[in-house]
Amino acid sequence: MGQGQQETVATSLAGAVSEEISASLAPVDAELERRYPGDPGTRQPVHTVYVPGDAFAADTLRSWGDRALAALDEHAPDAASFAAVLGLADDLAEPVYSRVRAKLEREPIEDLRIDFEDGYGPRPDAEEDEAAARAARLVAEAYAQGTAAPYMGIRMKCMEAPVRDRGIRTLDVFLSGLMRAGGLPGGLVLTLPKVTYPEQVTAMARLLEAFEKAHGLEPGRIGFEIQIETSQSILAADGTAAVARMIQAAEGRATGLHYGTFDYSACLGVSAAYQASDHPAADHAKAVMQVAAAGTGVRVSDGSTNVLPVGPTEKVHDAWRLHYGLTRRALARAYYQGWDMHPAHIPTRYAAVFAFYREGFEQAAARLARYANRAGGDVMDEPATAKALSGYLLRGLDCGALDIAEVARLTGLTRADLEGFAAPRRGDLTASAQ
Repeated sequence: MGQGQQETVATSLAGAVSEEISASLAPVDAELERRYPGDPGTRQPVHTVYVPGDAFAADTLRSWGDRALAALDEHAPDAASFAAVLGLADDLAEPVYSRVRAKLEREPIEDLRIDFEDGYGPRPDAEEDEAAARAARLVAEAYAQGTAAPYMGIRMKCMEAPVRDRGIRTLDVFLSGLMRAGGLPGGLVLTLPKVTYPEQVTAMARLLEAFEKAHGLEPGRIGFEIQIETSQSILAADGTAAVARMIQAAEGRATGLHYGTFDYSACLGVSAAYQASDHPAADHAKAVMQVAAAGTGVRVSDGSTNVLPVGPTEKVHDAWRLHYGLTRRALARAYYQGWDMHPAHIPTRYAAVFAFYREGFEQAAARLARYANRAGGDVMDEPATAKALSGYLLRGLDCGALDIAEVARLTGLTRADLEGFAAPRRGDLTASAQ
């Protein structure tokens, strides 16, 4: 048969067969779109910093940045000394160190949570009312003045009976204060801790729905994070993955699943000396969280380390190495966010993040450029891989590890191009597997 001969196309099925199948799968199509809308495409902060409600002040963000810079000045005053502590490659030492310092000066905290739960504890009602109202005023002022972190909000008390009313009231005081000051900021984030049953998540959704109706807000305007701190939130009494049910119970309001290192470890009976984010129990919980959240648009966050970089330089360096290693480990496992508990954790958070994106930048850019230009190479990439490559570059851009000029130079792509590859239509990914 000659190469130029036109093929005869034959079919055996009537068009009605395809129509009947499509009609039968229409509910499944709708369910896929509802349950698995994909990543929202918005910026994900690399960390969350928790500050007790009574300690939060107008200068908290700047204070943390200054204290982090002071820790560098005292314990790693130049790129070479910082690189030696963390084991950074020579070609990364200066770029990472200079970017860390610039980040601490420009945007020391990406996500701040004002804590009214464990970090705040039980207080007289009048005192907590006052602190919640004050938090709302300071957050509103920070956004109005352009000094806010990209994301800010509160962690309320949980939905368990002993503290439920207090948690609801604190949330009401805080949100009402924001409305009174001009409205809810775009970077508002709320955290619901110690969730055990999906019904508690539904209760939070009902609470926010009631607030929206009271203020004439668009339905679904307010989302929240679910904090995973109990064994029952991973495996329910009936053997199901409760965390997957919790995402659905949020009715589209869930924005994140945050792993609570120490509460979860204690719940399983892990000894205090071994409570860490790299414990096998932690790996299991986060793996379940990750699978449950995949495709839903809900992001997963790692927990924290309680080993603080304080004291003599030798102890600070030990704590820095631990924190850096845990952060790099989390990034390799696709946990792109974590908790930081002390200003001196911030330098190693950004060092780990910046090194992660910069060391893989050129290879990722080259692969994406070949894919975009349909050029050959030693790796055959598909739309799903292009999605991962562009997502990697976008996260690097968002946190400051990469600059758009250098990304454009190596890929020939604009940010809009990257966003297009990072959020392909469902059909594009399905077709790639055929």
